[in-house]
Amino acid sequence: MTAVAPAQSQSQSRTASRPARGKLPLRPLGRTGMSITRAGFGAWAIGGAGWSFGWGAQDDAASVAAIRHALDRGINWIDTAAVYGLGHSEEIVRRALAEIPADRRPYVFTKCGLVWDEANRTAPPKRVGSVASLKREVEDSLRRLGVERIDLYQMHWPAEDGTPVETYWQTLLDLKREGKVRALGLSNHSVAQLAKAEALGHVDTLQPPFSAINRSAASELAWCAAHETGVIVYSPMQSGLLTGAFDERRAKALPADDWRSRSSNFTGDGLQRNLKLAAALKPIADKHKTSVGAVAVAWTLAWPGVTAAIVGARSPDQVDGWADALTLELTADDVAEIGRAIEGTGAGSGPVRPPR
Repeated sequence: MTAVAPAQSQSQSRTASRPARGKLPLRPLGRTGMSITRAGFGAWAIGGAGWSFGWGAQDDAASVAAIRHALDRGINWIDTAAVYGLGHSEEIVRRALAEIPADRRPYVFTKCGLVWDEANRTAPPKRVGSVASLKREVEDSLRRLGVERIDLYQMHWPAEDGTPVETYWQTLLDLKREGKVRALGLSNHSVAQLAKAEALGHVDTLQPPFSAINRSAASELAWCAAHETGVIVYSPMQSGLLTGAFDERRAKALPADDWRSRSSNFTGDGLQRNLKLAAALKPIADKHKTSVGAVAVAWTLAWPGVTAAIVGARSPDQVDGWADALTLELTADDVAEIGRAIEGTGAGSGPVRPPR
């Protein structure tokens, strides 16, 4: 990796609502003071292989090109995590931003709380919330990203080491007071856990999984809407299933080092239902002269409480495959048609259409 001097925090080098290049529509991210494009670049897959939730081998040059292309399209934020590629994704993000002037850099969001064993990198990471671990993790992320302050720091999953929500949330609040992070969020947390954290200090954001297949976070979306908490949903295309380019042949060809090869969504009856739903989105995509993937992302953005969606890409072409979602507005008839398709195919679980 090219050596890069630590960059100043993006937040310190621009106004809070810096418009994205290309003048894309922006949405306020809760009370954070940041305004973000309706979709952001998701950096999970570019972490590469060699860990338990990798997506298979990935070319770093293609990853850098994908990030830079997303920024050229006007996207103004990137979401990564320490655990993606066991530190590698954060390093790739730093590399991609190295030659971009500080006042033109995107917001960079990352996560903590998943700790891996360097001696056994293929073992599943542990969900840790101890004070010592989180303090060490933030320093590691600052170093890998090459920034002085992280724009949004999120607890990746509820801790399973016995650390209560209140303890690790207080640790994050302390990091914010120390100036190491600008805003704080929770990822994959329930309404009850959100409420416990909120009692200590405002939860700036939530990052739940949400797509036309996985709709289980509807209650969390409603809580966030009521508490002025921003929401950035992940896997809006359900890890490729709702791109319109996925099929049974590709599912069977997934390598063993791609976590999707072990997922029930990508095998058997679950796969068949999901592919039927993707096919049902095609007429809507054709009507809007866009891609199935863009429709799938726009569907999540039609839900009250959702600020924006995290969408991954491993190449510039993949960015172009969903970039229309940055401006696409589905009609009420479109949303109703998708609801009927979800019911008809039996794909996934949860409410099939946004509340009125």
